[in-house]
Amino acid sequence: MINCSDWQQINKQIELTSKQSFSIINTHPVSGGCINSAFVLQGKNKSYFIKLNRANLLPMFKAEFLGLKEIAQSDTVKVPNPLLYGSLADKAFLIMEYLSLKPGTRASDALLGQHLAKLHKIPQAYFGWQQNNTIGSTEQINTSSNNWINFWQENRLGFQLSIAESNGYAGRLTESGAKLAESISYFFYDYNPQASLLHGDLWSGNAAISEQGEPIIFDPACYYGDREADIAMTELFGGYGRHFYDDYNQAYPLHSGYKTRKQLYNLYHILNHLNLFGEGYLRQAQDMIDYLLSEISA
Repeated sequence: MINCSDWQQINKQIELTSKQSFSIINTHPVSGGCINSAFVLQGKNKSYFIKLNRANLLPMFKAEFLGLKEIAQSDTVKVPNPLLYGSLADKAFLIMEYLSLKPGTRASDALLGQHLAKLHKIPQAYFGWQQNNTIGSTEQINTSSNNWINFWQENRLGFQLSIAESNGYAGRLTESGAKLAESISYFFYDYNPQASLLHGDLWSGNAAISEQGEPIIFDPACYYGDREADIAMTELFGGYGRHFYDDYNQAYPLHSGYKTRKQLYNLYHILNHLNLFGEGYLRQAQDMIDYLLSEISA
C-alpha cells in the first residue's frame, strides 16, 4: 500500500524533476494493465499518471521511460511525456503526464498510420536497443546486431522457444520451431530491412486518441528492428481500421513479402502468450510454425 508519507515523497520528486510547483489533491486508481497498479495524481492545474510495482522491477520502468522518451524525441507519433522513474521503500514507480484518452476514429487511424510511417522512416544504426526490456512480463533481449536475421533467430524466436521448452513444451513445438529458426533467411531473399525504432507491442489496447483527436501510443517495448514487426502486431488481435493501413502504405509502402513475414513476426508474440498464459496458445503457435515451414518447402 502507498501511504500519505509515500505520496508526499512522490509529490516532492515531481516538483524537483518538473521544476514546477505541484500538490496532489487527490489520487484515484485506474487500469495499469495486467502487470502494474496505476493511479492518477490530480493537482490543481495538472495531473500525472503513475505506475507502481515491486522495487525489483525498476529496470522495467527505466526501459519504458527511455522508450517513451525516444519516441517523443522523434517528433513523429505522440506518446505520454515521461517525467521520472524511481523507487520508494518496496515499490518502483514510473510517472508521466496524464492524458485523457478516448477510442480511435477513422480520422485518427489515418493520422496514426501517417505518424507511425514517419517514425519508421528514421534510420537507426543497428538492430537491438540500448538495454533489454520486457514484452508483457517476459524479458525481451535487445543485444545489438548488424544482422537482422541473426537477431530474430537468437533474440526473438530462439529465446521464446527456449522458454517454451523449459515450460514443458519440448517436443514437436520446439523441434519444428528450431527448424524454422534455422531457415528464416528464406523469407528475406529479396528483402533487406532497415533498422527503425519500433513501439514493439503495438496491439490496439496500446493506442488511443486525446481529447483533441490526436493519436497516441503508449506502453512500448521499444527496440530497433524491421518496421514490419510493428505493423504485424497491429493485425494480430485486430482493432486498427483500414484507414490506418491505407495511410501507412501511402506514406511508406510495405514490401510484397510482408504478407508472409507477418506470420513470422507474430509467432514471437504468440509464443510469448504461450509462455505467459499457458497451453491455450499452443495450437495457434504450432499452426503458425507449420504454415511458415510449408512456405519454405513449397
